[in-house]
Amino acid sequence: MIKASIVGISGYGGIELFRILLNHPDIKIVSIYSESNKGQKIGALYPQYSHLNYVCDDKTPDEIADISDVIFTAVPHGGASVEYVLASIKKGKKVIDLSAEFRLKNKDTYEKWYETTHHHPELLAGAVYGLPELHKEEIKKANILANPGCYTTCGILANVPLLKEKIIDETSIIIDAKSGVSGAGRKPKQNLHFPELNEGFSAYGIPIHRHTPEIEQELSLVSGKDIIITFSPNLVPMIRGILSISYSKNIKGTSQKELYELYRKFYKDCPFVRIVDDLPNTKNVAGSNYIDIAIRIDPRTNRILVISVLDNLIKGASGQAVQNMNIMFDLPETKGLEFVGVFP
Repeated sequence: MIKASIVGISGYGGIELFRILLNHPDIKIVSIYSESNKGQKIGALYPQYSHLNYVCDDKTPDEIADISDVIFTAVPHGGASVEYVLASIKKGKKVIDLSAEFRLKNKDTYEKWYETTHHHPELLAGAVYGLPELHKEEIKKANILANPGCYTTCGILANVPLLKEKIIDETSIIIDAKSGVSGAGRKPKQNLHFPELNEGFSAYGIPIHRHTPEIEQELSLVSGKDIIITFSPNLVPMIRGILSISYSKNIKGTSQKELYELYRKFYKDCPFVRIVDDLPNTKNVAGSNYIDIAIRIDPRTNRILVISVLDNLIKGASGQAVQNMNIMFDLPETKGLEFVGVFP
């Protein structure tokens, strides 16, 4: 059995990890940790788990590393995960970080977009960006795994086949995405208060949303050119889900049929990518680790539209983290993640 610890159990990403790992046949959860809830039983934080005896540990990063094979850090960016990464490296353990701390390879880019200092930039070069559909071989050897974000997973996977085959004008990419409110985390905020959120639909973080350089970094690697995109995130009054529409100029006259053939071939060995004919709905992926992708062509504007949907807490966070763990420990990629979503 693989011994796993979760740091940051009190957040949505942490508790989703707990739920998935609890049912993973090859995992034993040996420690859960929450800085603000030390000594509390898991049921005090989440009553649906009141029948379980897990208690939030009061252990140091070194002590957690001692008893673990892998540590999941589901804490905010800004250095909170670094001490666990350092402890893991020292003791030869693996760490999967769900924050943005290790996603960007350039220290200056991180500090510009996240407006904070990166205190251990020497770790960035050794961190692997954990998008299994693009970096599976690197993930297999990783000790520090930077788990991608939800907007970025949607935006990157939608555009990679087009850039790989040089079908689009790489300067024309626009990504317009809508997210459920759970993506903002569990901490109460005024704009997320029900009377202010419900029956509303708002844009935010335009034009400087901090996921932008993450998408540009990965698309640039595929393209071989410096990609600059326009990214517009929006908040919708639902709990889970992201719907992203990517727009780009079709420079080869590729037909919709040809695009579908390209996408199905490109993702044929990717068990959680579904290329669908109908326009996707977030309800079709809610509660699952799947991303659904559809393609359309607008003949009037000669633009390609790629529509992608995923559950921001699973394929956009915790499910993808478990998918990466499976690859890192040479398990079947789908193990513990075979569940389909819930409906309605």
